[in-house]
Amino acid sequence: MKKFLGATLLCALSFGAFAQNEISYNVSFPNAIHHEAEISMSITDVPSGTLKVRMSRSSPGRYATHEFGKNVYNFKAFDSNGKALAIKRSAGDVYEIPSHGSTVKVTYTLFGNWIDGTYAGFDESHAHMNIPATFAFPVGMDARPRLVQFKYNEKQNWKVATQLKPLANNTFYAANLQYFMDSPIEIADYKTAKWEVKNKDGKLQTIHLITHSNDTQKTIDNYAEMLKKMVDEHVAVWGEFPTYDYGNYYFLDDVYPDNAGDGMEHRNSTSIVQRTPKIEGYETNLLGTFSHEYFHSWNVERLRPKTLEPFNFEHSNISDELWLAEGFTQYYGSLLLTRAGLKTVDNAAQTFEGMVNAVLNSPGAKNYSPIDASRYAVFADAGVAIDQTNKSNIFLSYYTYGAATALALDLRLRSEFKLTLDDYMRALWKAHGKPEIPYTVQDLQKVLSELTKSPSFANEFFSSYIYGTKKNDYAKLLLNAGFVLRKANPGKAYAGFGRATAVDGKVTLPQTLIGTPAYEAGLDVDDVILTIDDKKVNGLADLNAVTDAHRPGDVVAITYLYRGEQKTTELTFSENPMLEIVSIEKTGGTLTPAMQSFRANWLNSQVKSR
Repeated sequence: MKKFLGATLLCALSFGAFAQNEISYNVSFPNAIHHEAEISMSITDVPSGTLKVRMSRSSPGRYATHEFGKNVYNFKAFDSNGKALAIKRSAGDVYEIPSHGSTVKVTYTLFGNWIDGTYAGFDESHAHMNIPATFAFPVGMDARPRLVQFKYNEKQNWKVATQLKPLANNTFYAANLQYFMDSPIEIADYKTAKWEVKNKDGKLQTIHLITHSNDTQKTIDNYAEMLKKMVDEHVAVWGEFPTYDYGNYYFLDDVYPDNAGDGMEHRNSTSIVQRTPKIEGYETNLLGTFSHEYFHSWNVERLRPKTLEPFNFEHSNISDELWLAEGFTQYYGSLLLTRAGLKTVDNAAQTFEGMVNAVLNSPGAKNYSPIDASRYAVFADAGVAIDQTNKSNIFLSYYTYGAATALALDLRLRSEFKLTLDDYMRALWKAHGKPEIPYTVQDLQKVLSELTKSPSFANEFFSSYIYGTKKNDYAKLLLNAGFVLRKANPGKAYAGFGRATAVDGKVTLPQTLIGTPAYEAGLDVDDVILTIDDKKVNGLADLNAVTDAHRPGDVVAITYLYRGEQKTTELTFSENPMLEIVSIEKTGGTLTPAMQSFRANWLNSQVKSR
């Protein structure tokens, strides 16, 4: 960080300026080539009684549990004289030290070889750290400040990028555990671009693009210009920037084909991991993650559900509001790229098409509410279970469900109240985001009621579409903007086999969905299709050929293997339920001036209206 920030940003604070109860870490990478980091933690003013030290089981931005303790070994503890202390390991990620003095030093080795927003990765090219996956912490000392110092003298070109406050000697500061855990770190020979932005109060802040990739500086500079356009559209929604701590926001971008991929939001930064050879040539495809995660610097990081406050690092965090926290962010992530001119109107229509198909055709949305979907995140959000679930039939991602809900609310506000979803987000920001007052679902309904001056509308919307499973009339709503929602394959037969796989002449079914012909025929996961309509099935083309040769309502006989036993059933084809969104002018219809104006006000740039 010293090389990047320069001496002018080195904080005047010194170790002595703190209350002397900070928890201090030292991190080095002597065996980075084999994906190891060596970490020590010094704790002063340790109270009497058993000292409990643990690794986290959850992470900001994640909602399911993640067993970070599995990559910790060589765990040791010492007193102030360097004498080894006895340790009792009471759980896989919990270490208890019964007898100790007022100062305890803990050391351990951490293995990390998974580059995404959740875990840690170390190699000869960089150190990539999500804090909960990296640092143990003493239980019951969350309010204490954190100091972390990095040592990598053998890697002269490395430098640190993080939202943590920089001090001298390659040391960084966090006021407490919550802030520390929310501050990812990238150490590498990265390239950077930055620009200043001015907030409503006239104060300047700096946005940094930190990129560890095989790109030229020119590519990074050009990409930063694209991000500037995106950022402008985000600010136009909210009306102002958040106040970034220490005046800086960081896009920490790691690009390499073998990365795991991910995007993870944080208070003043985001960790973006992408699986392309480099940025150059993939610029537009990579923007979606940037846009989604940047929107989170308002929505989630400051406009925050009460269910996530304070964040619990010992187990999964269940929330009723992820349909808004993640889903509305998903909606805007795509929409704002269109407004910025970085995606086309056709791109936007395709994105909306995916949302509408999911919410109208998936059993998870038909039978469960957005709140139900939000609660299921503790199991669905990259959780650790390996057994099969019935997720396809009981769950629609709160990202998609929430985005479809945002789409409907935006169009309804525009058509029924001459308002927009932007107005709603600004109202939420004023009431809860800027003052950082965590909200409940009831608070969200109250703000909508006050904005529209229609308690009945707010009550109907929340009772039907948030607590309930009723679906909006998307065809009617989209037509206001000159878009036609229609069957993509009218009159075409549909079996509902899903993503069947063909290996060595055997076609095997995935889990079938409630309501599909395949489900109603009693077919399910791992069934092997032998014949359909007396025609032998050796590959996916055979499945498709039989389907294409029939009409909705036709009945065919199927033979299949169920756990090695040959069985028969009958399947009745239905009409293909897939929908498409097409601009009315492409259907031969007329784009009226009212439709054209509605579409422009929705999808065109809003920067001038700030």
